[in-house]
Amino acid sequence: MFQINGDKPQFVTKKKASKSEDDDESESESKPSKTKKKAPASSASMFQTGGDKHKSKEKEKGKDKGKDKGKDKDKEKDKEKDKKGKKKAKADDSDDEGTELTKKKKGKGKKGKKEERPPSPEIEFDDLEEFVLQPAPEGVTVKCKVTRDKRGMDRGFYPTYFIHLDNEKKTFLLAGRKRKKSATSNYLISIDATDLSRGGEHFVGKLRSNLVGTKFTVFDNGLNPDRALRDMSNARQELAAIIYETNVLGFKGPRKMTVVIPGMDEDSERVPIRARNDYDGLLMRYQNRQMDNLIELHNKTPVWNDDTASYVLNFNGRVTQASVKNFQIVHSKDNNYIVMQFGRVAEETFTLDFNYPMCAVQAFAIALSSFDGKLACE
Repeated sequence: MFQINGDKPQFVTKKKASKSEDDDESESESKPSKTKKKAPASSASMFQTGGDKHKSKEKEKGKDKGKDKGKDKDKEKDKEKDKKGKKKAKADDSDDEGTELTKKKKGKGKKGKKEERPPSPEIEFDDLEEFVLQPAPEGVTVKCKVTRDKRGMDRGFYPTYFIHLDNEKKTFLLAGRKRKKSATSNYLISIDATDLSRGGEHFVGKLRSNLVGTKFTVFDNGLNPDRALRDMSNARQELAAIIYETNVLGFKGPRKMTVVIPGMDEDSERVPIRARNDYDGLLMRYQNRQMDNLIELHNKTPVWNDDTASYVLNFNGRVTQASVKNFQIVHSKDNNYIVMQFGRVAEETFTLDFNYPMCAVQAFAIALSSFDGKLACE
């Protein structure tokens, strides 16, 4: 299940099936099948920061040769898919949001589109804390569902967020909630849905913002550097930094965000980033362009669709409602390898899918940053 070669056919067939659903994408969005085949295999070298670069280059050259041979076949397939997409777009006059809504109970009339969202592949683990902090297996997309609970006296202002695996068992992974009486936005992340205390044994990480609410840092459950040992062996690690581009003019449009995460070593293990103070953290390193052992990711730029007068992204059936919170995170080297995607499917329900090298805590924290009140401008 977790081997790259074994999963390639599954990912390719899923892509083909979903293309008929997302019909109004531009031509640039309708060609991910070419690079999608190589994405799981090349992900290790793409995110490796401290390994043998020569070996990874040789591997990539071999893959590129194989890819060139099948280019002509792929082009013919893509042309046929584009023709089908254009015919459907004229009939529907809606974006991928509209086509996906026909799957819900509200959509009446279009009986031919009752396909369910593809569930997450079966993922089993013994230690929940270990699983949520480990990178996703290479070649496997971990598909999850995030729910927002606003019920209760103060949950309108401080809702609780839950993330489960999007499978039949609905396996619980994490819960998160904004801390009260905190100078900046501060979210606690726990592996227990009922214990969201800072000192609890189920605490696995936190998300902290700056005063303006445009920059966030994700930490694990290690100790504050001031209370840690001198060698920093038990100090907290910084798992990610999220930077939202400030919208000074206030115009409506897609958000621009940058995500910085630690790189991976030769053994596909995360390089530990333990900052002694804020001046040594991920945000400051990114600001000073000190990117050793770091990976810079960005959200994929949506394509403007004239028919729907909106920005469109191809979520392959996983997102069914338009929202300013919908986004996909990609690496600049491969715009078609989706490291993470997040989007709305109902009023209080969202889907969250992530791939190697991201872990559940990183992905969940990035999603929580998009909920923050200073940024939510739907």
